[in-house]
Amino acid sequence: MYPLKREKIESNSFFEIDKSFTPIPFTCKSCGETYDESLMKIELNVCPKCQYHYPVTAYDRISMLTDSSSFSEFNKSLISVDPLNFPEYTDKLISDKNKTALNDAVITGEASIGGYPVVIGVMDSRFRMGSMGSAVGEKITRAIEKSLKTRKPFILFSASGGARMQEGILSLMQMAKTSVALEQLNYEKILFVSVLTNPTTGGVSASFASLGDINIAEPQALIGFAGRRIIEQTIREELPENFQTSEFLLEHGQLDMVVNRNELKQSLTTILKIHHLNFRECFKR
Repeated sequence: MYPLKREKIESNSFFEIDKSFTPIPFTCKSCGETYDESLMKIELNVCPKCQYHYPVTAYDRISMLTDSSSFSEFNKSLISVDPLNFPEYTDKLISDKNKTALNDAVITGEASIGGYPVVIGVMDSRFRMGSMGSAVGEKITRAIEKSLKTRKPFILFSASGGARMQEGILSLMQMAKTSVALEQLNYEKILFVSVLTNPTTGGVSASFASLGDINIAEPQALIGFAGRRIIEQTIREELPENFQTSEFLLEHGQLDMVVNRNELKQSLTTILKIHHLNFRECFKR
């Protein structure tokens, strides 16, 4: 389990609490319990009572999962443009850049997890709801190519509302592009672990997010293609209450694991260790 409360947490920006500020109360929207906001930070943005998993930023997720000072970002300068002159799209991109300090909805780079080197990508739903446009698709594809070149396992965290409608067919094309790139990883027997977080929907769920050698999700995450209401209207049936949740998908064989956030680093480390041992055994034969 990571991090155990009796263990020393690695020093990084996510866990550092500024004690000079007045405590801010935080009320969980799931169970109604009220806490000091700093406790939520220590608990990795998970409610200590009901275990509801709140979103975290891409850089915070990288900070809590990767080994201290191991992350090196690449392709940071890739940005979205407005190829269709879509009304207000450029203004919305500028607004999201100012709000999030991100150039687009995914961060990519190299790091180590539990001492094992990886290529990592982390989506951030604060930027255009994590939607996949041409820049996001290109960054993920380049990360896959880096994994191919270095033969390091690829780990990708999805948090997305789907394809970015303001880029039209160029956005939809990223579904095929990223999927073809992942097939090269599969051909070369390079590990790809896909971690689906809340939400993972639309064109992202229908492409790279569902193509992992191992597919993991955080608890209670919304995962699906079309919206619940649209599906019910189409099939004229009422869907189960837990439909399109990570637990529902696990029960129906579409996920391999549902892992609490505080156990995720240890789970990934175990997967990487097993992969590393099997990889070495192959070379001995």
